[in-house]
Amino acid sequence: MRQMETVKKIKIVIAKEFSKTPGPRHIKEGEHSGEMFRQDILLPRLKEAISGNVKLWIDFDGTAGYGTSFLEEAFGGLIRKEGYTYDTLSKILEFKSDEEEYLKEDIDIYMKEAQDEKKK
Repeated sequence: MRQMETVKKIKIVIAKEFSKTPGPRHIKEGEHSGEMFRQDILLPRLKEAISGNVKLWIDFDGTAGYGTSFLEEAFGGLIRKEGYTYDTLSKILEFKSDEEEYLKEDIDIYMKEAQDEKKK
């Protein structure tokens, strides 16, 4: 069992822990959906990072690529469906994407848009 005081960040390597072929937005639409990733992997690790006051580092490399709907559901869904704020997420989440550098910016946009939707 790892000790929290020695852990500087919690990590998710999507290609190893979830799928090399991320799928659609919703579970009902097919395998390896953004909704499933959020519920089964992202949300539990986010809660662990917040309670441990550490960063959540997510590695996007090593997959066949990501659809907009997958990313929007996973990360925008943290705000729309799980009740987190953009400010909280932007302080906790760190992204690694050497293969598709633009993913970091896209995810930031999806989270900001979800935050704006909540304000309406």
